[in-house]
Amino acid sequence: MDHCIYTIDTGFVRPRFDAAYLLVENGRAAFIDCGTNYAVPRMLEALGATGLAASDVDWLILTHVHLDHAGGAGELMAQLPNARLVVHPRGARHMIDPSQLWAGASAVYGEEVMDTTYGRLRPIAAGRVVEAPDGHVVQLAGRPLLCLDTPGHARHHLCVYDERAKVCFTGDTFGLSYREFDTAGGAFILPTTSPVQFDPDALHASIRRLVALKPAAMYLTHYDRVEQVARLADDLHEQIDAMVSLAQSAQDNSANAEQRHEAMKVALADLYLSRAHAHGWNGNRAALLEILGMDVELNAQGLGIWLDSRQSR
Repeated sequence: MDHCIYTIDTGFVRPRFDAAYLLVENGRAAFIDCGTNYAVPRMLEALGATGLAASDVDWLILTHVHLDHAGGAGELMAQLPNARLVVHPRGARHMIDPSQLWAGASAVYGEEVMDTTYGRLRPIAAGRVVEAPDGHVVQLAGRPLLCLDTPGHARHHLCVYDERAKVCFTGDTFGLSYREFDTAGGAFILPTTSPVQFDPDALHASIRRLVALKPAAMYLTHYDRVEQVARLADDLHEQIDAMVSLAQSAQDNSANAEQRHEAMKVALADLYLSRAHAHGWNGNRAALLEILGMDVELNAQGLGIWLDSRQSR
């Protein structure tokens, strides 16, 4: 805990995979991201552990509306009588009417998996939704939380700069850093290019913008607080370029989309294993894929969609 910032493990997928955050200031509270419906009891339990009640929460701020970050927003808001939801203008309509989010994800995973993994998405009354364009400031009992438009992972992504604590809450813009890869050299990090709006130029720019604030730390949804911000940013920039390059190579050397996808998965695993070993992590490829297998799959999917979007222009 630092500056009354509390990390909440939402329980999604596995321990220490998906985080939400609770900020407390002068008896008032804000959540940043919330996980799925199944995380709501954990969110309320964390709030209660600080001695606060649901009525003391003023804000739920979403970095973006991907379901591992925002799937439980409607259910949580139903438990918070005085809270308003803050979201990027491009994401607001999906919180007011989540039917399109549900339909899109269900088309990929099926309704049974969606029910089991996320729970039914609950709409939020439009009057409780605050759109946060670039530069919007959320006031938490006099503590300013600056919302920054940070595309690259998604066009509806915002990050939150907490000036009091000198930290950023970065959603997926500042990548993924799982504690299993920590070494004496610190945290290991990689970008997330998961579907469907990866834009490498925008992501580079968003990372540079966050670093320019000179934050003491970044709070990632996947997972928790990381320091050594300048080093990690350099690592992200290098890997974005490497991932773009390997995607283009797979495009040039594959006969079809399926072959391209498999080639990218192999190349991504090779990239992450090489960099993890250089960082001082001693696990093998199987151990790496046990932790990163889903991210490798999603990153390959996102790179494939990015390649296809470039061809269609």
